[in-house]
Amino acid sequence: QVQLAESGGGLVQPGGSLRLSCATSGFTFSNYPMSWFRQAPGKERELVGAIANNGGGTHYADSVKGRFTISRDNVKNMLYLQINTLKPEDTAVYYCTVQVENTRFWGQGTQVTVSS
Repeated sequence: QVQLAESGGGLVQPGGSLRLSCATSGFTFSNYPMSWFRQAPGKERELVGAIANNGGGTHYADSVKGRFTISRDNVKNMLYLQINTLKPEDTAVYYCTVQVENTRFWGQGTQVTVSS
């Protein structure tokens, strides 16, 4: 079955960087676009950005453009989110997600906390 597992979150000072990873299995990774979402305390889950199946196209929420970069390794079946110049408002649980055959699958999430 489809499995997604995020890692790489943690406590970071404002202005710092993190690289989140999402390990995937149970589907043909290279066939599917992938996305990152996040959910801050008391807020709805929001799209951070997405990447095409071949890595050739990405798009990002306006709030993260220029600071976040999504990439993927279709050999290792891995999805990544490089986060730079972190702000306190980036504090959230970050999720990777994929839609396979009309079902959207989510990982368990990884917590990112930005605080001095």
